[in-house]
Amino acid sequence: MALKICKHALVVVLLILMISHAGFAGDPDIISDFVLPPNTTIVGANYFTYTRLQSLFEADPPEAFTVSKVTKVEFPALDGQSVSYAVLQFPSGAVNPPHTHPRGAELLFLVKGSLQVGFVDTANKLYTQTLQPGDMFVFPTGLIHYQICGHNPAIAISAFGSANAGTVSIPAAVFATGIDENILSKSFKTDIPTIEMLTA
Repeated sequence: MALKICKHALVVVLLILMISHAGFAGDPDIISDFVLPPNTTIVGANYFTYTRLQSLFEADPPEAFTVSKVTKVEFPALDGQSVSYAVLQFPSGAVNPPHTHPRGAELLFLVKGSLQVGFVDTANKLYTQTLQPGDMFVFPTGLIHYQICGHNPAIAISAFGSANAGTVSIPAAVFATGIDENILSKSFKTDIPTIEMLTA
């Protein structure tokens, strides 16, 4: 009887450990104020300053959807801080195609224009909203989402709950990675010529 209780207790402990570790898909906690680059012992204020977005204010509006990312790759001071940033510029009618951020939620703030945004939850329910300047919308971690611009250009700023939230573009991941056409045609219940057209 005692052996049976011990086995049940062990199973419960293992399940708790598995569940608790499943929630850590984001950035690890750090035990210092900030993370220094390798072989560096001292940094100044310039290390914590990112200036490469200044060019956005001097440039003409883009002709295609453009994302200017600021992750720990572009701005090493973000390493360990569980935050990153992106400026999204939409010409009229532009779309940011369905995609996910596997390691962080996205909080989008609309600065200019109008955007229709949406995401799909794990129960396949679609949530959509039309945003106006000053509106914010949150896209939960790992869920497929998109944005599409109306008739006038739009600018949005996105903050992420990770120094490197990652991006998985659904069209590129499905149609540009070499997944067998037979698998895709069966999955999408269509013929191979249609799949070939989508992968071209």
